[in-house]
Amino acid sequence: MPETRKPARATVPELIRRGRREPAVVQTLRATAAATIAYAVALWLSSEPAPLTAPLTALLVVQVTLYSTLTTGIRRVNSVVAGVLIASAFSVLVGLSWWSLGLIILASLMVGYAVRVGEFVPEVAISAMLVLGVTRVADTAWDRVLETLIGAVVGLLFNVLLPPVWVGSAGESIGDLSRRMRLLLLSMGEELTGPTPVETAAARLHEARRLDNDIAEVDAALRQAEDSLRLNPRVREGLLNRVVLRTGLDTLEICAVVLRVMARTMTDLAKDRGDQELFPSEAGRALEELLSHVADALVSFSVLVTSQVSASAQAAEQRLAEGLRSALACRERSAGLLLDAVRRNPRNWQLHGALLAEVDRILDELDPEHRSRRLMEELDRSAREQRERHPRLAALRQWAGGGRNGGTGAR
Repeated sequence: MPETRKPARATVPELIRRGRREPAVVQTLRATAAATIAYAVALWLSSEPAPLTAPLTALLVVQVTLYSTLTTGIRRVNSVVAGVLIASAFSVLVGLSWWSLGLIILASLMVGYAVRVGEFVPEVAISAMLVLGVTRVADTAWDRVLETLIGAVVGLLFNVLLPPVWVGSAGESIGDLSRRMRLLLLSMGEELTGPTPVETAAARLHEARRLDNDIAEVDAALRQAEDSLRLNPRVREGLLNRVVLRTGLDTLEICAVVLRVMARTMTDLAKDRGDQELFPSEAGRALEELLSHVADALVSFSVLVTSQVSASAQAAEQRLAEGLRSALACRERSAGLLLDAVRRNPRNWQLHGALLAEVDRILDELDPEHRSRRLMEELDRSAREQRERHPRLAALRQWAGGGRNGGTGAR
């Protein structure tokens, strides 16, 4: 019996840690807590016996990130208040009938677009219909406004006090993507040392095309992480973290496109060679080793991009530099062997050259100097966009920085 309980004790902490990193689990607990608190506050402040509008609003306002909570909460409050005011005006004039219901829906949707509540335009009509269907419209309208404000305030405070940060989950997604790309490169390398059926090469090409779906999923996780860094008091360098992750994903996306082209090149070679080897044995082994180094460099790059601790980042950068050096040395040896093979048999020389060019493109994208240049360009672009979007705030920061520098120089 003790032997059967040990795995359970070992798995429960792991499940808890995994759940804390899972956005769906955390968001479920946060939304439940916010809705419950909003209902308790509404029971205390509202005259309604069951003020369900407050927990409903809190449930909808508490989004995954603080930034989306602030923007969504304001639009939701505007939509509900607009619907309540429309219903109050209609109840005084016409009351509830089939034609007045259609008219109030039309008016609510038009007002929703006019006040720019975004995706909450239907909420204006829903609020108006719910209020219009109640007997005591005047009292219910004000109670519904109060409940809406309670739910929105609770939802906003919940995320202000406990703002989530989803950088970790986005980093895990980037790491998973790089490992899938690594496995694909290793599989492609294994096929270079012998005859490769066209079906096998075509399967690798299909697998490379599926990387587009993986990149789309990682991009969604990264957008969530970027939103979690905006206006978050728990993050000191939100802009830098956002740019590092975004440029890292851009690099992996370019490498995925090159991998797809490489798989296409190998498929064309397999079609032409038939039962023969794609490359001479020595050149094939050199290319397999080259793709293995490139695959390891991809994983080292993702670790570098997602490292939050300086020591981990330095170690990852060192591993990436060593992997790139090994890949470049192996690339030169492979190029020499391919050149000798082409001299003996010039058939498909353009495909051999294309394969080396595709490897060169991946190595160039993973180069630390290339990454640093792109990172600086993105930081400059983001800073320039912020200055153009908020010129007064930029001028105030520049004035404050100049004042501090001037004071230091005087001392």
